[in-house]
Order: sequence, then structure tokens, then C-alpha cells
Amino acid sequence: MIRAIVVHLSTKDVARTRAFYTALGFTVNEGMSGEKHVCIVMSDTIQLMLSEESVFATFSPRGHCDTSKFLEVLNCLQCSSRSEVDDLVRKAVAEGGTTVEEAEDHGFMYQHSFLDPDGHAWNLFYATESP
Repeated sequence: MIRAIVVHLSTKDVARTRAFYTALGFTVNEGMSGEKHVCIVMSDTIQLMLSEESVFATFSPRGHCDTSKFLEVLNCLQCSSRSEVDDLVRKAVAEGGTTVEEAEDHGFMYQHSFLDPDGHAWNLFYATESP
């Protein structure tokens, strides 16, 4: 059995979120998307489900994180090269995302990060050795 992961996050604006992630080069699983949610395909085994806040709230009795004040989770995505890391961060910023730190080169690993328009954190990295 091949296991896959679906990261489920909230969004204030589904249309903006769809535009943001497709501008980064990801595709949409239309069969799992609708007016109040969008499913972004990041790889063969990783999908990102973003649901409108009111819908997201129905999945758990716990409140969701205010990403303007707190880091809910640091999503880490391995890239195929340093240039892919830089390209994705550049596209994210051009589409309304932000960076909160400079790129870091650790020799064996290069990383940079961005926050999407809803404040969800993404750490992109390229490593010469797989984790």
C-alpha cells in the first residue's frame, strides 16, 4: 500500500488560495474541489486541502490557529534543486505570500520559506542527502 498525506488547512478565500497555489505550479484535483474548498496536488503522494474557515471549523471541535500571531505548523517540502526553492519562494511572494527570514545554506542543505496569504508556513529545502 502506498501511503499519501493530505494536509488540511483553513482559508479565508478559496478563489485566492486556488490562484496562489496554481501560480506556484501546482495543479488542482477538481474532483475533490468545490466552491468552499480546493484540493491542491503537490506530488503523487501529497495533497493540500484548503477549506473555507466555516467549513474547516466543522472538522474538529477545537478552534483553529490565528496565523497572524502563531505558527500552527511548519510544512516542509523537499525540492529537487536550490533553484526550485528560490523559484517557488519568488513566485509565492509575487502572488501575495511573504517571507519572514533569509535563505539559509547549511552546506548539505539549502532552505528558504514563505507564508501563504492565509499565513500558513512552508519551509522549502534542497538537500544533497535525502532525509
